Amino acid sequence: MGREGLLSPQMLWLLLWVQLCRGAEEVKLVNGGRRCAGRVEVKHGGQWGTVCGDYWSMNDAAVVCKQLDCGSAVGAPQYGHFGPGSGPIWMDDVGCKGTESALSDCPHGGWGKHDCEHNMDAGVMCSGIVQLVEGKSHCSGRVEIHDGDQWKTVCDSHFGPKAADVVCRELQCGVALPVAVAAHFGEGTSPIWDGELQCVGNESVLASCPRGSPRNQPCTHTNSAVVTCTQYTGFRLVNGSTACAGRVEVQVLGTWGTLCASHWDLLDAHVLCRQLNCGFAESIPGGERFGRETGPVWRDSFHCDGTEAHLGQCPVITLGASPCSHGSNAAVICSGSASFASLRLVGGGSRCDGRVEIFQRGTWGRVLDDQWDLREANVVCRQLQCGQAETAYSPPKPERGMGPVGLRGVRCAGHETNLTQCNTSLPESALAAGVAEDVGVICWGSRRVRLVNGSGRCAGRVEIYYQGSWGTVCDDGWDLSDAAVVCHQLGCGGAVEAPGSARFGEGSGQIWLDGMKCSGGEAALWDCPARPWGQHDCGHKEDAGVICSEFVALRLENSDGCSGRLQVFYNGTWGSICSNSMTPDTVSLVCKELGCGDGGSLETRLPYGRLSGPAWLDNVQCGEKTSSFWQCPSTPWDPQSCEDLRDEIHITCNGRRPEMSPAPLAPCPNSTSCTDREKIRAVGDEDGCSGRVEVWHRGSWGTVCDDSWDMRDAEVACRQLGCGPAVSALNEAAFGMGQGPIWLEQVECRGTEPSLQHCWARPGDGGACRHKEDAAVRCSATPRTAAPPPRAGNLSSRPRLGIPGARL
Repeated sequence: MGREGLLSPQMLWLLLWVQLCRGAEEVKLVNGGRRCAGRVEVKHGGQWGTVCGDYWSMNDAAVVCKQLDCGSAVGAPQYGHFGPGSGPIWMDDVGCKGTESALSDCPHGGWGKHDCEHNMDAGVMCSGIVQLVEGKSHCSGRVEIHDGDQWKTVCDSHFGPKAADVVCRELQCGVALPVAVAAHFGEGTSPIWDGELQCVGNESVLASCPRGSPRNQPCTHTNSAVVTCTQYTGFRLVNGSTACAGRVEVQVLGTWGTLCASHWDLLDAHVLCRQLNCGFAESIPGGERFGRETGPVWRDSFHCDGTEAHLGQCPVITLGASPCSHGSNAAVICSGSASFASLRLVGGGSRCDGRVEIFQRGTWGRVLDDQWDLREANVVCRQLQCGQAETAYSPPKPERGMGPVGLRGVRCAGHETNLTQCNTSLPESALAAGVAEDVGVICWGSRRVRLVNGSGRCAGRVEIYYQGSWGTVCDDGWDLSDAAVVCHQLGCGGAVEAPGSARFGEGSGQIWLDGMKCSGGEAALWDCPARPWGQHDCGHKEDAGVICSEFVALRLENSDGCSGRLQVFYNGTWGSICSNSMTPDTVSLVCKELGCGDGGSLETRLPYGRLSGPAWLDNVQCGEKTSSFWQCPSTPWDPQSCEDLRDEIHITCNGRRPEMSPAPLAPCPNSTSCTDREKIRAVGDEDGCSGRVEVWHRGSWGTVCDDSWDMRDAEVACRQLGCGPAVSALNEAAFGMGQGPIWLEQVECRGTEPSLQHCWARPGDGGACRHKEDAAVRCSATPRTAAPPPRAGNLSSRPRLGIPGARL
């Protein structure tokens, strides 16, 4: 054999040196639904190409995972598992040892030399460096990091909101929602990770975040970090004359589309306007007022109560939604961003009740008057499109404002459309007779209805927000016609049951209505004939309830609840779900929804025969990024979705429901339902408005650590206590050391939140704080005693507000 085909040693060294200088070839994973899984593609000579699956092994996959900072390899599928690629097939007969730092360092048959087709493209599944566990999807749960070939729990004190954003981005789950203190996904058993993440927030993967040195603070599984991501990554209004009017477009994981108007209402629109800094919703025009949709049309139905700060915080249902009819686009015309003489009401339980503020010279200011009555209040309510005024009042001292005065002295005839049309140039002598104080209004539009203590938003005890507080409805004469009005008002379909006798637990506070006699066609419950507000002969053991047709639930029909025929409750009846388009992702979401593990298997040996009872749904198409079973697209609700027994879904989940604790944790100190006001107390001073701050959580009172405790936090605590503005924020157990758990650590309020439950905070009691660091407050006033609702026209006080919010 001649030597002319052989390379000299010098040439071999030259080629090796050139290869080393070039560095590793780029690699990526495609079509796997997440960054760390998919078809292997390599960039060579400036062009992306695939890798043949011949002899592809876990050693090869391990090198790819290592190169991508994706943890360890958990799968090395061959032969087009993630679909066929296109372009060149760059590598074949790859033979990695598993120790190489890049795939291009491994032996292979030569660049571009192969005997494969793209249906043989190799794939990789890596563990990833981060995962969310114990949630209802892979996009929510307790944070675990892959470290040293094992998963470890991340301590909440080592984790913040910027790291949460990066986790959602890496998992391709959208953006992180604010963490609710009550979020709980189990305590876990994995080892505790002792590092600290110091993310800036714009990193694409968690591996890019700087790491801090291990802390000496002890950490336990009771305060592990949790994250909930949302797929709604953007909202905007298009084709309007301003940025505050137009067709509603929603960005879902980076793709913009028009929102269908099938369930769009004013409460949803109010939330979006507030979110976009566009005031409140004036109207929601239908049709194609703002042009025809382009791109996808989202069938997601938002169900806001109007108090949320962001549409992503509202309950969402997609399952069973009908196709969007042509031209049915959600739209809104907002009042616009704050401008001269804009009004707002603050401190109430809705946008239509509270203390009056006016926008002037670029800032919000208080409105003061000494003869405030229903004439002025009517103008305010009319300007805010909140209906007629029910009450005009001067807030008691704890509710008075602290900021600049925007308007002092105003006299209205009552017919004006704007407060500035009233006489606001009163001489000093006109104000000398009385003391000008803050003013407030309760408009007719502040009335709200909700269902409490059911397992969904469309079933529960009926409660009404009236005159600034929540109260119940007596069941005397309560029937389906009354229930139908509530269901229609909440966008929950029709009524299927009108239970009484406190089926959903006894409420507290006022019983607002009794002797209801609705026809069923009224627009709101308070439009029905009934006894006067607050007049009744009932106790809370007679509180009325409702179950609406849109109330949905899920079950596996077997004694253990974790295996059997999959059924959904709709329109008052359990029915089957058909098997077309069923995927492992759907099975996984079902099992997680039921608390039966994180996956399962489909039963395939099913008998012949016809179904008995309705089959409500078919073509349920859950994806890997779907956050809950109820957000999976499907065919519309239809009791005859399939007819053969073989089309039913039978599932066996891989877990079991945890044993129910014999004594469930009390959600409230003294009742089954309460406001945030009842979940805070100041201990150590007689007036209840100064002392050690204690909050109710998981069935007991506990303290708040003074780490980062400042006046903004104290301002929120005093507001929640009903004790006026804060005078001081105290630390180091100024009112003595508490006992029991330390529930909150590093509270970071903005100062405007209605309660501590709405502030960012880390779960406490992990050992980082001791009771010698208990936080305390000193507020400016004493708490108000309960009083009956004030009468219109002669008011100097108002009833205590019950502000619904996050449950601690």
